[in-house]
Amino acid sequence: MERRKHRKLLDKKRHRGESEKIDSGPEKMDVESKSDGNESAGTSNSGGGGVLPEFHIGVFKNLAAADASVREAAAKSLATELREVQNSYDKLENKDEVEDKSKLEAEKDDGLNNCAPSLRYAVRRLIRGVSSSRECARQGFALGLTILVGTVPSIKLESLLKLITTLLEVNSSMKGQEAKDSLLGRLFAYGALARSGKLTEEWISDNNTALIKEFSRCLIGLAAKKRYLQESAVAVLLEMVGKLPAEALLNHLLEAQGLQEWFEGATEVGNPDALLLALKIQEKVSIDYKFGKLLPSPFSKSALFAADHLSIISSCLKESTFCQPRVHSVWPVLVSHLLPDAIQDVDSASGLISIKKHKKSRKCSSAEEDTEKNLLCFCEVIIEGSLLTSSHDRKKLALDVLLLLLPKLPASYVHVILSYKVVQGLMDILSTKDSWLYKVAQHFLKELSEWVLHDDVRRVEVIVALQKHSNGKFDCITRSKTVKDLMSDFKTESGCILFIQSLITMFLDEGHLSEEPSDQSQTTDDNSEIGSIEDKDAAGTLGTTEFLKSWVVESFSAVLKHLKLNQDDARFRVQKEVLKFLAVQGLFSSSLGTEVTSFELQEKFRWPKSAIPSALAHMCIEQLQLLLANAQRGEKPHDVEKSTELKDLGSYFMRFLSILSNIPSVSLSRALDSDDKKTFKKLQAIETQLSREECNCDRSMKEKASKLHALRYLLIQLLLQIILRPGEFFEAASEVVMCCKKAFVSSDLESSGEDEPDGDGAPELMDVLVDTMLSLLPQSSAPMRSAIEQVFKCFCNDITDDGLHRMLRVVKKDLKPGRHHNTDSEDDDAEDDLLGLEEAEESDEAETGETGDSDQQTDESEAVVGVDAVTAELPDASDDESDDGMDDDAMFRMDTYLARIFREKKNQAGGETAHSQLVLFKLRVLSLLEIYLHENPGKPQAIKVFSNLAHAFTNPQTTEGSEQLGQRIWGIIQKKIFKAKDYPRGESVALAVLEPLLEKYLKLAAKAFKKKKSASNPSKKKQSASWTRYRMINSLAQSSTLWILKIIDASNFPESELQRVCDILQNVLVDYLDSKKSQMKCEFLKEIFKRQPWIGQHLFGFLLEKCSCAKSQFRQVEALDLVTEVLKSHSSCATDKASEKFLKSHIPKLSHLIKHLATNMPEKQARRVGVRKFCGKVFQILKTFKLSSSFVEALEAADGYAACESQLGELFLTLKKQQAD
Repeated sequence: MERRKHRKLLDKKRHRGESEKIDSGPEKMDVESKSDGNESAGTSNSGGGGVLPEFHIGVFKNLAAADASVREAAAKSLATELREVQNSYDKLENKDEVEDKSKLEAEKDDGLNNCAPSLRYAVRRLIRGVSSSRECARQGFALGLTILVGTVPSIKLESLLKLITTLLEVNSSMKGQEAKDSLLGRLFAYGALARSGKLTEEWISDNNTALIKEFSRCLIGLAAKKRYLQESAVAVLLEMVGKLPAEALLNHLLEAQGLQEWFEGATEVGNPDALLLALKIQEKVSIDYKFGKLLPSPFSKSALFAADHLSIISSCLKESTFCQPRVHSVWPVLVSHLLPDAIQDVDSASGLISIKKHKKSRKCSSAEEDTEKNLLCFCEVIIEGSLLTSSHDRKKLALDVLLLLLPKLPASYVHVILSYKVVQGLMDILSTKDSWLYKVAQHFLKELSEWVLHDDVRRVEVIVALQKHSNGKFDCITRSKTVKDLMSDFKTESGCILFIQSLITMFLDEGHLSEEPSDQSQTTDDNSEIGSIEDKDAAGTLGTTEFLKSWVVESFSAVLKHLKLNQDDARFRVQKEVLKFLAVQGLFSSSLGTEVTSFELQEKFRWPKSAIPSALAHMCIEQLQLLLANAQRGEKPHDVEKSTELKDLGSYFMRFLSILSNIPSVSLSRALDSDDKKTFKKLQAIETQLSREECNCDRSMKEKASKLHALRYLLIQLLLQIILRPGEFFEAASEVVMCCKKAFVSSDLESSGEDEPDGDGAPELMDVLVDTMLSLLPQSSAPMRSAIEQVFKCFCNDITDDGLHRMLRVVKKDLKPGRHHNTDSEDDDAEDDLLGLEEAEESDEAETGETGDSDQQTDESEAVVGVDAVTAELPDASDDESDDGMDDDAMFRMDTYLARIFREKKNQAGGETAHSQLVLFKLRVLSLLEIYLHENPGKPQAIKVFSNLAHAFTNPQTTEGSEQLGQRIWGIIQKKIFKAKDYPRGESVALAVLEPLLEKYLKLAAKAFKKKKSASNPSKKKQSASWTRYRMINSLAQSSTLWILKIIDASNFPESELQRVCDILQNVLVDYLDSKKSQMKCEFLKEIFKRQPWIGQHLFGFLLEKCSCAKSQFRQVEALDLVTEVLKSHSSCATDKASEKFLKSHIPKLSHLIKHLATNMPEKQARRVGVRKFCGKVFQILKTFKLSSSFVEALEAADGYAACESQLGELFLTLKKQQAD
């Protein structure tokens, strides 16, 4: 211990001395001749003796700098100066006369006898410097040694090897950091020699030199001392291997002492560096050399990657994890052997045929077959057998190696590296975020996604591999969007077709379905199921073996949704491929084998060997419906010239359906009863006739063509719905068929007469169509609703008042009767309760509230929350009607649905279900009403729709428990009524309808906020919800009033008829000024007078009188703003005779008001300011029209002169002065 302390103390003193010497300044090392010692440095002696060039030892300090450029400059400067010194030294005749004046270390027994003293010192110091752990000393001093040895020939290799061993000796007394520094110093020193090229020069000068063997022996011995030195020592040997010729390697390196023993023991201890060295030497010498068991003999790539040999070297590869997070150098070498650069990705050239067929048709060369076989063995033995089944470090290494394979990997080999075990391993890792490997797996997927970014063939292979080996649950189990994001980036037709063909192959090829997931994967999946498929599987409708097929079916819509194709023809071709698959698998089955050929279509159609479950067939039909609905929604405005079957997916489907139905061995997968079968044939026939009629339409018949087109798609949806849910839709479908025949009667349309109603008592066509659509809405799917909305959009201009009323009746329907039920204006719910009819099937579709052509969902600033605020009854809509005339079959079915909802309400257990069903039905009807308002904003029926929607919104029972319903009604009223570009006006508008509405919403605008009596101490949340709802209803009342007045003003009613409107507003003013219960806002009244000046003009005299006798002083002062607003409308032009006449006629009342205000001046300062401000504005207007004298005279007559003079002061005096002028 004492000896170690003494040695450390000596090292500190030595380092301190060197630092002081370096920091003292740019010292010079003056080496002079003894005979010329008095001559200054830098001079030369031409007679043979002389002075050597200067050498600045300060460069050693810069060799340890952290900046690489500083180190490199210092190394070059060091080598340049010492080369000049040595050149001068070599020219000296008497070298013995040279002495070292700086007393620097330069011993005579170091083997550098032919070197100048400064060079000898520098070499020794550089060798010692590589052992320093200070900053970047090792790198800098090693660089200096490399450049110096490579540029000064006088430095002999033998001397350097001797100096390295001597100066960096490691003995038993050295421990810890000191021994480590010496070992690393020797490694850096040997590396400098290898990089300098000195070994190559030595072999060129002497082919029999023993120094190469000695150098190799030293490095092998160094590698054997410590594990952390092994990879770097081999890297130095590889540096030498790269510079020496093959002959030198054979005769010197491979004959080095200890090398053969090192190779032989590599597989036992797991030495990846020995394998790396063996591979590199084999590449260079290309001989059959025995490298122990590391390489096969004779060597070949097939033998190297044979399963038996890979098992032998697997121990070496497993131990390469010691250098993590960096990947060991042996792996890139193995990858270059495994996937040579010459392999081309031939699969990228094809995108129009399936991957399976493409692989079979491609003629693989023997080299490509060998490559695939080698890759398969490598992945099975090394990746799956050795790394993935081991520790976390080795799992990470496995993923890193797979990433190394990607740049050279052909797309057709993706299924090899993304095998079942690899995908299962990824799922196990990604299913647990707390795992150490989670970020590693995420990085792997990120790199994989970037690899497929611009190559659809790669993308297809990756998606197929991930989903096949996870049974379609990769995203579900990993809680990610990997597969979803990959599927959303197809941008070419060829790539999309290739993916679709791959999905079809995956669906049909049952022999290649993946094994069952591991227990961990299943457990993770149970806890992380998301999306529609996951919900179905959780419910038990699909088994694990069918889950992959269900994913395949639902993937088609996802691909088409995100497909970005500029050409409609390309999109249509993609849609056709999807349609054919869904139709074949969902609608048909074959009685003779699993493959059928259609000679008319010139195609073969296949089915799985085992029949698919009914749930999967239903899914195919649902996706087919969705495909047709999206195709219809994505069509551009109807163009008759382009409405050919080539671009009409509906027409193509019906033709495809007809062709397959006529094949003897093909039949519908689900047998239909007589009613459904009969309706099915009717739908086919009428669709064909409508299609023919549509084709006959010319440019002048676009509206008719659009109606035919929409009806055809509704018929197609009904046809599919009959197969999907037998026995439920044949009646509604028959009525739609009847409507089609009645609406488009022509010579081509056959009239069977069996469905024709009686002539006299037959309902209107549009009433039957509306009733039928309403009866379909409660239990329809999203594609069916989309088709209904498209038909409604085309026919909404023809909707009758009865049809509109039936739609509004649904929106106003409540489960709870009002507290003050008005039997005259409200529908009789008891009638619905007594309907003991068969229950309709419950719809499980989630309501989204979308409409076919309407704008996006309105985003109002305030949400509809709570129903606590408005509890008192609200006046009923004036246009409510009875339910007479609703006894036709379609409306009867709609009442059946409503009756079932009300029956369920009686049962408390089903109350929530009944409420949600009714809300769902209302939302769907609201979508139709929104379309109606969008297409008919200026019709008088818009007033009726507004009245009913506003009533539904303000009625607490209607929107109770459904925030979405309230928001939907609010959005329609705001966007489609109040903010619409057009509004009802003209002779078609009845004032008798508008007057009660005006009175109703004026009262609602004046309604005060009341707290709920039942809650003595309500929570803040409830109070906030109540207050928010009150403000929304108040805002609705104000907007409604302004909208109604706008309609009245634009309709040009006679003045006599407008008297009732003015009376209504006059009563409002009376309540505002006299009643404390009125919460009418003065700003709202000002807005009425501002927008409708004729109202203010008519009520001006009354307002002046009422302000003079108002019961509330506060309201009196507020009402002065209303007077000012009326005056403002007449003060814009001083030459307007009508305005002057109007003002002159009201001067007596105006003077009486001013006198009253001056006599009864308010006590509060703010109110007095308001009064004076009002008087000032009045005086200014009087000055404008030169009516000051008339006003003063009227004021004197009313005995208000003195009060005005005392209270108004300067304002009144100014007015009086003008009178005098």
